[in-house]
Amino acid sequence: MKILLQNPQILDKRSAWHRKKKNVLIQGGKILEIGDKSYNADRVIDAEGMILSPGWFDLGAFCGDPGLEHREDISSLSKAAQAGGFTEVALLPNTSPSIQSKNDIAYLIRKNDSKLVQIHPIASVTRNNKGEEMTEMIDLYEGGAVAFSDGLRSIHHTDIFLKSLQYIKKFDGLLIDHANDHWLDLFGQMNEGPVSASLGLKGMPELSEEVAASRNIRLLGYSESRLHLLNISSPRVIELVRSALKKGLQLSCSVTAYQALLDDTKLTDFDTNFKVAPPLRDRSSNEKIIKGIKDGIISVISSGHLPVDEESKVVEFDHAEPGIINLQTFASQLVQLSEEISWEDLLEKVTINPRQLLKIDLPVIGAGERANLTLLDPGKRWVFSRQENLSKSCNSPFFNEELKGKVVAVFNNSKYWLDA
Repeated sequence: MKILLQNPQILDKRSAWHRKKKNVLIQGGKILEIGDKSYNADRVIDAEGMILSPGWFDLGAFCGDPGLEHREDISSLSKAAQAGGFTEVALLPNTSPSIQSKNDIAYLIRKNDSKLVQIHPIASVTRNNKGEEMTEMIDLYEGGAVAFSDGLRSIHHTDIFLKSLQYIKKFDGLLIDHANDHWLDLFGQMNEGPVSASLGLKGMPELSEEVAASRNIRLLGYSESRLHLLNISSPRVIELVRSALKKGLQLSCSVTAYQALLDDTKLTDFDTNFKVAPPLRDRSSNEKIIKGIKDGIISVISSGHLPVDEESKVVEFDHAEPGIINLQTFASQLVQLSEEISWEDLLEKVTINPRQLLKIDLPVIGAGERANLTLLDPGKRWVFSRQENLSKSCNSPFFNEELKGKVVAVFNNSKYWLDA
């Protein structure tokens, strides 16, 4: 059917309609018309005050399919993603077994052309993400892997890290690493600082991230390859990235939206849903992360979606696994960030930049173009409840809070989702 979006503000730097308020008519997976006319449609959405952008892309979400489907499977992740505004998601490889064969990739991308939420597998660098034996990365790339990483685990083995950077140069691939020094973080529970000392919890120093990132950047310079530092939290790492970019290195980094907004004081009640990795840092770190986003040093903002079953969360703090489900609540965090960062810059980091890193086709808002779109109502207030939660897991610290900002429609692959 024909769907008319009435008068949203279009934000797409690649579109001729950028920053303009226009009516947008959609049918059969395409944008039929953009203009001021009152087009005939089967469904009309009053989008006054809303923002229409290319479909959002999440770089580095976790899905337990295969092997850990009790935490999240492809179906539940897709439902949560579309409700959160994402039309495409790049998945971390930490499944069981990990994403390490062509069959694993084929399983994840099957029917991708007919799904609203398209899945892009990030393949493992080492078998079962153990850091011991390298996978066949060239074969995995040919099979459809968009990047290579050990996901939630840092690649500690220096020789493997360097060889990986060298191998992916053959096809101009991207290595993604969660930079942290395992030994400096060993037994750590939260950010190292006054709050951890007052709570009697072993801290995880920013130094852990800085040491690993510094090594990674040195190896990147030696190999002249491409590297992305996934979901950083240390202001010092931002400065390391800034310096590397000035030298011309092909380096990028991302941050989770919540990392820029939440700080370690959230843990004073020992709420395990605020236990994440990397840990929430202090308030001064939040300010520096926001500055890094403004400056463009941080080029991607992700959800950091990491579902964890209740048996691994509803336990003593020391024994709880880190992670937050954050696909459906991501939009409200963008709204918070928009108080200090322009919407143009924010949306570039969730639409254009992650796709460019992974060399995935960029959607553009224009008549005759395919409809890969996200419609956000930044002023809508709503409560995220367990009934609204579409993930299989419930590890969210945002339940029963009033949130501001909600996605009301997404379009992709001739399919659409509307917030009823």
